[in-house]
Amino acid sequence: MDGKLIVSSSPHISSPVKTKNIMLDVIIAMVPALLASVYFFGPRALALVVITVAACVISEYIARKVMKREQTIGDLSAVVTGMLLAFNYPATLPFWIAALGGIVAIVFVKQMFGGLGHNFANPAITARVILLTSFALRMTTWIEPHAWKSGTVDAVSAATTLGLISNGSTDLPTYAQMLIGERAGCLGETCIIGLLIGGIYLVAKKVISPIIPVCYIATVFVLSAVLGADPVMQILSGGLFLGAIFMATDYVTSPITNKGKVIYAIGCGVITVLIRQFASLPEGVSYSILLMNILTPHIENATMPRVFGIGKEAK
Repeated sequence: MDGKLIVSSSPHISSPVKTKNIMLDVIIAMVPALLASVYFFGPRALALVVITVAACVISEYIARKVMKREQTIGDLSAVVTGMLLAFNYPATLPFWIAALGGIVAIVFVKQMFGGLGHNFANPAITARVILLTSFALRMTTWIEPHAWKSGTVDAVSAATTLGLISNGSTDLPTYAQMLIGERAGCLGETCIIGLLIGGIYLVAKKVISPIIPVCYIATVFVLSAVLGADPVMQILSGGLFLGAIFMATDYVTSPITNKGKVIYAIGCGVITVLIRQFASLPEGVSYSILLMNILTPHIENATMPRVFGIGKEAK
């Protein structure tokens, strides 16, 4: 035998797909929603995104430097975190709070747990929940779309669709307005069409599996109908599509097994509906994803297939 038999540990097959490629695809997928946010909420929306992304990238650079770890800003994960976090901001949010959110997401949720791949929850989701708790009024001050054109953005306030529903109002946007984004809300959540374009792109590029978004949205639809709410309005309202497509599918904090993905997504949907229908908060997407992130290790343990040739443990 001319050649030598080389024995080494796994993995034996390497993939050309790197973290940077995946993150770049996610960034591309968010562009339609970003453009819609700028159209509806003005240049300030773009400024909030840029400031949050800058805060995330700079925070990651400094944190890695202080912790004497290899620099990872080149993998673009900090950019993705910044964009997702900014998508959860109202257009009126002060810039300093936007930057603070980026610092919290990267330093306290991501880097203090070891960096990408080690965080227990989605950094953008966790930072948003922290900001909601700390700056409730600032984080829930909404404006009507196109209000920026009048130059009186700070003086024009509005209620989100879920807020209107919670208050018993019947003056709701139409389904068509919900789809295109003609409603008050966070920067990246209002334009459902833009989010769907991004989701289809990610599925086509095999960056995400459709299991979690489809099961999550379907659960909200069915359970809302069972509880007597308008199921179409419920799935189009709030940040459901943003959360289901871009946040609940996070590789690090969602299950890797298909059965686990289904359980995880249904759990997200059930918690979202329960919060919307019975809690004092009109929206529950962020909290539901955060709670299910925490349960992900247990879901994986329960749904992980047995190694071939290994039987069940004797009880």
